[in-house]
Amino acid sequence: MIQISPQTRVFVALQAVDFRKGIDGLAAVCRQLLSRDPMSGTLFLFRNKARTSLRILAYDGQGFWLCTKRLSQGRFRWWPQSTESTRSIDCRELQTLIWNGDPSKANFSDEWKQIKGN
Repeated sequence: MIQISPQTRVFVALQAVDFRKGIDGLAAVCRQLLSRDPMSGTLFLFRNKARTSLRILAYDGQGFWLCTKRLSQGRFRWWPQSTESTRSIDCRELQTLIWNGDPSKANFSDEWKQIKGN
């Protein structure tokens, strides 16, 4: 089972990927284009060229998970931008993106809140 916690590392492939690729093809993209180990426990997020589908590749210690979300209407409106081939996002941004939201406009609470004693 895939566990997503605030400590989960998520890397986004910024360029579109051919979704005819399966697990082995996306793992090769992780190694060759993103220079990342697909077996590291990190979640890797990909999108298709039409921006209608997302795929998450994850390794859980026993094998790979490949999850797909395809919108029934429209396109994913937001996608991270960078000059690199990949960008890290946090789990809040991932959840917002999966629901076709714009994490850059989301009103997230601060990541760190100091607890004050009495």
